[in-house]
Amino acid sequence: MASNVAGVLAYIVGFITGIIFLVIEPYKRDAFVRFHAFQSIFLSVACILCAIGWAILSGILFAVSLGFLWHFVFLTWLLIRLGFFLLWLFMMYKAYNNERYMLPIIGPLAAKQAG
Repeated sequence: MASNVAGVLAYIVGFITGIIFLVIEPYKRDAFVRFHAFQSIFLSVACILCAIGWAILSGILFAVSLGFLWHFVFLTWLLIRLGFFLLWLFMMYKAYNNERYMLPIIGPLAAKQAG
């Protein structure tokens, strides 16, 4: 399989496929695949942390407003999830085009880990 296809597949199931491509023999030595695998892992962790943080924040807002802000909180959460989904698709597109696109915070971390 070509490196660009492996880079795309590293994003498919988030950190799970990222870890798989860091362990599979022909790809664990490929710097391009390693970069996208690490970036996929870090992006998944960021998404999970965002979901946890948003759940806590929305719970507090729901309790304080007695449920009046529920629609606003829910709509905002849907927009955040849409943003993460579009970012996920964008990263797969960049990996398919053999581009090493670095996200602002996690990109340099992934490049450092990939070597």
